[in-house]
Amino acid sequence: MKKGTAMKLKTNHRNSSSSKKSAKAGKKAADIPTRKPDKEKKLKKKLIEHTAHKNKQKPESKGRRAVWVKRTTLNYEDELHTLQIELLKMQKHVKKEGVRIVVLFEGRDAAGKGGTIKRITEHLNPRGTRVVALQAPSDTERTQWYFQRYIQHLPGGGEIVLFDRSWYNRAMVEPVMSFCTDEQNKRFLKDVPMLEEMLVKDGIKLLKYFFSVSKDEQLRRFDSRETDPLKQYKLSPVDRIAQEKWDDYTVRKFQMLNETNRTLAPWTIIRSDNKKRARINCIKHLLLQIDYDAKIDETALLPDPEIVISGIDEIRYLEEHLLKTTDLPG
Repeated sequence: MKKGTAMKLKTNHRNSSSSKKSAKAGKKAADIPTRKPDKEKKLKKKLIEHTAHKNKQKPESKGRRAVWVKRTTLNYEDELHTLQIELLKMQKHVKKEGVRIVVLFEGRDAAGKGGTIKRITEHLNPRGTRVVALQAPSDTERTQWYFQRYIQHLPGGGEIVLFDRSWYNRAMVEPVMSFCTDEQNKRFLKDVPMLEEMLVKDGIKLLKYFFSVSKDEQLRRFDSRETDPLKQYKLSPVDRIAQEKWDDYTVRKFQMLNETNRTLAPWTIIRSDNKKRARINCIKHLLLQIDYDAKIDETALLPDPEIVISGIDEIRYLEEHLLKTTDLPG
């Protein structure tokens, strides 16, 4: 009996010793600070555009959380709001008077054309505004007159049509990527001024914008598209080739501007390394070209001369620097 009791006590002693060790180990573990990655990690999220503008005057409340916003972002959203109201006034005039407007958006890949078109059309009545972004021509379309598939999308009275890339594919993309012959490219450059002259003389208001992005900024935007699942649809097999053939595109751009920058249908260059400034200034320039009722003071619509460049000034700049080692605008 005693023997068994002693053994029992011994066992209890061992358990007690083990418990103390566990307690010490637990205490040491407790002293080690635990990582809280979820709280410490900074989440990179952007507010939906217009959020800052809509909520800047809202009062504080328990159900609301304050968010820091860059002053430049707030200024951009305020200005964009004003310009989008002006676009609605313009559309009302276009519909009332039966005006026909065609706006061409050209430029290198990732230059910001689509983003600008989105802001222009965001609040316009879709019944009077159309965006034309054509796919590669079908087998049937390849046998047709080159301009045929574009002509069918021209506006009727009271309509605004915006081309996200246009017939000018044959001036830059197609010859650089060998999608057309040299003869087809040359014929196009001779024919297109005559076509545009006919459109303008028939009463169509034709505006041509070329978005100019630098090589480094284009590469940064390509990289962003690869990692952002919401932008991956914008990637195409020719994107990276556009970087490799940068100089070829520059030569074709110079050739295109020389052949097609005419008084009746001039080019306007938009420097687009800063997307927001490019959008604002492109919209300002567009609004200045159309007379409509209740327009705000036109001094508020004057574009930034560092962002908006005339076609003739771009030609002169390229003439002076094309054969130099200077980094030319895209």
